[in-house]
This record gives sequence, structure tokens and C-alpha cells, in this order.
Amino acid sequence: MNKITPQPGIMDIALYQGGQSHVAGVEHVIKLSSNENPFGPSPKAIEAVRDSAAALHRYPSTDHASLRAAIGERHWLDSARLICGVGSDEVLQFIAQAYAGPGDEVIYTEHGFSMYPIIARMAGATPVMAAERNRQVDVNNILAAVNDQTRIVFVTNPGNPTSTMIPEAELLRLAKALPKTCLMVIDGAYAEFVDGFDGGASLVDRFDNVIMTRTFSKVYGLGGMRVGWGYAAQSIIDVLNRVRQPFNLSLTALAAAEAAVNDIEFLSFCQAENARLRVWLSDELAKIGVPSDASCTNFILTRFADRTEAEACDDYLKTQGLIVRRVAGYNLPNALRITVGDEEACRRVVAAITVFKGGVA
Repeated sequence: MNKITPQPGIMDIALYQGGQSHVAGVEHVIKLSSNENPFGPSPKAIEAVRDSAAALHRYPSTDHASLRAAIGERHWLDSARLICGVGSDEVLQFIAQAYAGPGDEVIYTEHGFSMYPIIARMAGATPVMAAERNRQVDVNNILAAVNDQTRIVFVTNPGNPTSTMIPEAELLRLAKALPKTCLMVIDGAYAEFVDGFDGGASLVDRFDNVIMTRTFSKVYGLGGMRVGWGYAAQSIIDVLNRVRQPFNLSLTALAAAEAAVNDIEFLSFCQAENARLRVWLSDELAKIGVPSDASCTNFILTRFADRTEAEACDDYLKTQGLIVRRVAGYNLPNALRITVGDEEACRRVVAAITVFKGGVA
């Protein structure tokens, strides 16, 4: 009997699970499961959202020229080589849609962002995992996985959920070694949390097959607005814009993002507080036997003796109104990813885990 069936690969996609935000029977929870900015968005972004309300009957711009110009000025980039999307996720989807398909392979790393294999399957391509080493991307393993069918390599830097970072020399080595028929995508969602890191922009300027993506969802506190962007060679941007819906970003989202990128004072405050508190949080938890790698992001990846202890700690934290993220789905069953919150949140996390480990808070 004939029936309607989806394209091959679609039913192999496991639905993405976002960070939990509620605990049954517990009020006043602190959500530390989605790496959101605990200080919220820039006050100027909030003001821009309010001001945009009077023009909601108008279509937004189709070329995002004003936002691209602001991003270009802030990061010293050619605005003509920028593309904006509904979060950086959509830009990543454009890349796969435009450059991968049935018979092609897309490489992602062992602990990389879980959307990568989903995006590959959406395009009909085959996702291929390259093992990491000690929770860090291993360039040798990526290169060993490359073959004539490889069209895209996704690399998160800094990593999510690992919080670790690939040295820029290793990124350069990878870019040099990849065939010109393969795109290297540097996902820099957390780049703003690393002093002096350009997110891969210099590699984009050097190699025509390198793409950098960024987001407003993390340090800028605009996760609810869904705005991201990419930077690449003009020829690639021209291709990506052909698969982008003309009105993919709302008038309000564009206004909020432009105001946020221009509020350097608020950005600096958020960066400084995150840098201070992530070191404190990591150090205090290490003292009670819960280690983590040096973080280059706005979260830490805490490690426990085994999966049983990690899940038991997560369950206990929930009773205390603290929601963190299990990462067994990222092949890290003995770990919990904890967003760096404000000072109160960080102190509550340390106190609760201290009690869980048998100490006195």
C-alpha cells in the first residue's frame, strides 16, 4: 500500500532536547542548564524592543544591512561578507543545505554540539563522528576521517559541552590540511568569553573554505530573540543567501541585536563577571572533589566518579531548586554541565554540591 514517506535520513534524527527549566513541586528555581546570561540582555536592547513595537505592522529588512554594519564595525569585518540567521543554528543549516546532500559526509567531533548530526541528516548527508582526546578536539582524528565524500567539518571552539578550546595553531593546521572541496565551519558561539580570540575570523580571511558562525544567544543574553550570524568568503555568502528566507529575522530581533552589539559597556561587564565567577566556581568545586577542565566559556563541565554519582547529584540539585544539564547524550555520562550564574547562583551550587558530597555548606 502506498503511503507518504519522508526523505531518507529524516526519521534517523533524534529530537533536540533543550535545557530543563522547571522542576515539579519546586518553586523559585535557578536555571543553569542552557548557558544563558544570568544578567539578561543589555538595557539598551530591551529599550530597542519596546521602541520596535510601534512598527510591528512593517516587514523587516530583507538584507539586515543595519545589523550587519554594526557587527562589522564591532568586529572589524566586511559587512558584505556577513549573513544573519535565526540563531547561528539557522546559518549552520544553510551551510549544510547548500553544500551537502545524499552521498556526502559531514564530520563532527565526539562531544560536539548535538545539532551537527541533525543538520547533516536534514540535508540527506551522512554524519561522521571523530573522537576527541581528553574532552578536546583532536585534529589528527578529524583528518583521519576525511575522505573524498567529506563536504563539511564542524568544529566548536570553544567547545560545548566540554568548555575546552582548540589552540589557534591547531585550527590553522586543520584549515591547511583540509581539501579545498571541504568546508571548515568554526562555531564560535562562546568566542566572546575568550580574551583576544577572534572566533576564527582571521582564518576566514585566509582560506576561502573556512566559515565562522557566532550567536547573540549567549553573552548578549538574547536567546529568546534567536539571532546569529556567519562570516565567510563573498562567494559562500552569496550561495547561503540564496537558501535564506528573505524575512527570516523579525524587526524586533534585528533591533535588539543591533542595540546589544553596540552596548560595549554592558558586554564588558558580563564578560568580566563571567570570568571572575567561573574561576571561583571551578576552584570551590575542585576543593570538594568535583573537578572540571579550565573553562573558556560561560559554563563548567564538572566530573564525578561515574554516571550514578553524576545523576544522583543532578537529582539532589533539583530538590534545591538548581537545574543543571546532564550530558550523557554527548558521551559524557559522568559529567554535569553547569552554567556560570550570578554570584548568588554560584554560591548556591557550591553549597548544595558540598552537602551532596557529605560536607557542611
